[in-house]
Amino acid sequence: MNKVITYPIPEGAVLQNDFHVKVRAVGTEEWQDIGCYQVKVDMREVRKASMAYFDFTGEVEVEITRSGWYSIYQVDVRPKSLQTDVSFDAKTVRLKLNRPVKLSIEINKDRYHNLHLFTREILAPPNPDNENTLYLPGDLQRVSIHRTEELIYQVEKMPAGRMIYFGAGIHYLEECTMHIPSDTTVYLAGGAVIVGTFIVSHAENIRIYGRGCLYLARFERFSGLNGIRMSHASNIKFQGIHLINPPHYSVYLGGCKDILIEDITSFSCEGWSDGVDMMSSSNVTVKNCFLRTSDDCIAIYGRRWDYNGDSRNILVTNCTLWADVAHAVGIGSHGDYEHNGNIIEQIRVENIDILEHNEHQIEYLGCLAINVGDKNTVKNVSYEDIRIEHIEHGKLIDIQIKFNPYYNPAPGKRIERISLKKIFYMGSGEETSQIKGYDEERKVVDVVIEDVYIRGKKAKSLEEANIEVGPFTEEIIFR
Repeated sequence: MNKVITYPIPEGAVLQNDFHVKVRAVGTEEWQDIGCYQVKVDMREVRKASMAYFDFTGEVEVEITRSGWYSIYQVDVRPKSLQTDVSFDAKTVRLKLNRPVKLSIEINKDRYHNLHLFTREILAPPNPDNENTLYLPGDLQRVSIHRTEELIYQVEKMPAGRMIYFGAGIHYLEECTMHIPSDTTVYLAGGAVIVGTFIVSHAENIRIYGRGCLYLARFERFSGLNGIRMSHASNIKFQGIHLINPPHYSVYLGGCKDILIEDITSFSCEGWSDGVDMMSSSNVTVKNCFLRTSDDCIAIYGRRWDYNGDSRNILVTNCTLWADVAHAVGIGSHGDYEHNGNIIEQIRVENIDILEHNEHQIEYLGCLAINVGDKNTVKNVSYEDIRIEHIEHGKLIDIQIKFNPYYNPAPGKRIERISLKKIFYMGSGEETSQIKGYDEERKVVDVVIEDVYIRGKKAKSLEEANIEVGPFTEEIIFR
């Protein structure tokens, strides 16, 4: 059965009117209009792009009209690996979708005022009238203001298994934050826009999910607000939420374990506005996400601030990453430099589309970067099925033990047992990738690279793959 679910946009939400988007289920005649939220991208020159979303089953048709007088001469729909069915004429782009996808639709080569179109399977909402639910219905015509301490006091009196339900509308959180207690579910309905951030601290057994947005574009960079902050937390699921321009990390994980980050989308345009950052955390899965950030999309560290411990058992899979600035995936920079460093291990990065990489700090180029400092050891890392579409300025791979006093009071210790398999680069102009240790005591050991394709051609050597192996390395194998 072909079916579409669209969601209202509340009065007062910040919209972008570059596109008129409409959708209908195949076999029906009636079109439904989809409004576009404004999302800001690229900290070097902040620009206003568009984001729209809906849910469906079966097959749907989408029509996109670009505002303005000029004609459409080129349409790029990315990731290209999805092979989306697209056609266009001078005024309209047409898509046919038969599965949920997260797309960038770029008209006339414009990657900074593009349309991000996110579609998902239809999600059955929970019952807001359940006696164990705190229902905040929202209002599509005016904002709702919540005294969060009072709300949480009500929630904590409910038995475990309780729910906070945000309905469609704009919800302001008093003092910009809401602390979520253990054994609680938080649901954001489609059309809900939460102005503020959720904090999960020393808590467990929490699920935050839905189709709504966390909107933080009005906060200044140095407010340090995250989309969601998880600190010393365990058994947390964060699913299906849109994060619009948090000034700091979209998802902040410190001292956490047993975490699922699934099906989220995120945009940022500030320095330090990473996507998903993990500090001294273990058993973390990041899957089916779209992250467009102005710092690392994914970062995996040891010790930082008051979090001190190793990081291990981390899976990043089925994601689309777009680094307007910095790395798509960065591993190893921070750790317990005052003592013996940390171990960062058992990391798998699989089935990833990297749409962009653009970095100008000469020592920190790399879509896939293992830059180890602070006496850390990084080991047992695998990358497989990585498709890199475009590098504005940077490298495919950067595996180095580094000492940069600006970031690291001490050099890293060791990198070992790294696997890179099925790496595809379709662009041009990349800088030379590097693999390099620091000294005789701080080496890179046992790196296996196989099936690297550059512009459609399989590289037969490190030279053809444009990879340079520097000093203090052992057992670097290319197949």
